[in-house]
Amino acid sequence: MAATKKREARKSLHQPGWITLEGGFAARQCVVQDMSSTGAKVTIDDPNTLPARLRLAFARDARTGRNCEVVWRRGKSFGVKFVR
Repeated sequence: MAATKKREARKSLHQPGWITLEGGFAARQCVVQDMSSTGAKVTIDDPNTLPARLRLAFARDARTGRNCEVVWRRGKSFGVKFVR
């Protein structure tokens, strides 16, 4: 039998956030559209320059936030899963 993948409940946020690249450089503003305990949907003006791994935070401080891995991209939106 195939295991059914149940999605985590997502909370709609539409809250400004920051994307920081490896090493804490290049903080870029984004909008966190929604979020769950396992990931988030994010919108950014130029998603084509995003690497596969990044840090997502609600403050510009690179020491805050969570490490993420991009799992899908559609236009200006992309989805991330939180990683350790």
